[in-house]
Amino acid sequence: MNRKDNFIMNPEPVAPKISILCLDISKFSKTSQFLLCSCAVFLFFLLYGYMQELIFTIDNFKHYGWFLTLIQFGYYSIFGFVEVKIRKIESRKIPIKIYFFLALLTLGTMGFSNASLGHLNYPTQVIFKCCKLIPVLIGGILIQGKRYGPLDFIAALLMCIGLTLFTLADSQVQPNFNTTGIVMISLALLCDAVIGNVQEKSMKNYGATNAEVVLYSYGLGFLYIFIVMLLTGDFTDGINFFSQNPKKMYGYVFLFSFTGYLGIQVVLTLVRTSGAFAAVTVTTCRKAVTITISFILFSKPFIFQYVWSGLLVVLGIYLNLLSKKHPFTLSDCEHKLESIYRYLRSKFIASSYKSGHYLTEV
Repeated sequence: MNRKDNFIMNPEPVAPKISILCLDISKFSKTSQFLLCSCAVFLFFLLYGYMQELIFTIDNFKHYGWFLTLIQFGYYSIFGFVEVKIRKIESRKIPIKIYFFLALLTLGTMGFSNASLGHLNYPTQVIFKCCKLIPVLIGGILIQGKRYGPLDFIAALLMCIGLTLFTLADSQVQPNFNTTGIVMISLALLCDAVIGNVQEKSMKNYGATNAEVVLYSYGLGFLYIFIVMLLTGDFTDGINFFSQNPKKMYGYVFLFSFTGYLGIQVVLTLVRTSGAFAAVTVTTCRKAVTITISFILFSKPFIFQYVWSGLLVVLGIYLNLLSKKHPFTLSDCEHKLESIYRYLRSKFIASSYKSGHYLTEV
């Protein structure tokens, strides 16, 4: 059989394999793939959120948020190394100096986020994470020179208002509330804003895989925090605290890290199969369910201000998603306002003609 005959018999290219972790879902319909990925996202990230809050309910654990980050980075580095070997990724594509910077930002994002739970209610931390758009928008303008439409700015404004009201509600019902947690989670969001833009730019320029970025970002981040904690003595304190019940402590952190890592992989599959809009919608719904479960499973005071301030944040997220699906620029806004003005003006002139006022004035 010659090449021509082979080409005729195989006119269609082989479809790329789509899998959730090790399970091949290529044969399922698009709807089934979306539902399977969505269920997996909810499963892994709800477990991730539950384990994170459960860890901080342990007596005196709030002082060991950075040690938790150290162990988490260690697990993520191992998971990334295994994935790189499985995928047979031979060489690094992004320069190492960029990874040193990415590792520092990754450490700031996750370290401050974990440490903030020693001072904030878990729902408040999740609400702050939902407002990632605000620093990302600023970072996109400053780092990549991006332009955003009016819907993005309206969304950011609604998020700011909702976030402020949610935080005020938290300060009213939580006796040990302090600004330290707010500062920590704000720093985490700032690092998140920068890291998102740097990662996007680097991966586009160098064509690096997610597995490579995860391995080097978390691997170098682990070295950063290990050296600092070793010099300050916090590493020894953390080891002593975990040694009181090593199976429970390291087991909890392993489940926390493992579910988070798997959740990230499923989200990437969801983006590939259903698009970024669908993926962000699913993860946002997951965060809303996480907050609800947090209030149900972990006893904490509740006031109705949590609900409507949270709804403002959700509305901001929806407008942000809408702006991505249907881009609406400032010039579009000007044209729309101008068309409305012309319509109203024509209606006014028409009514003046009918009443005779227009001719009298002329």
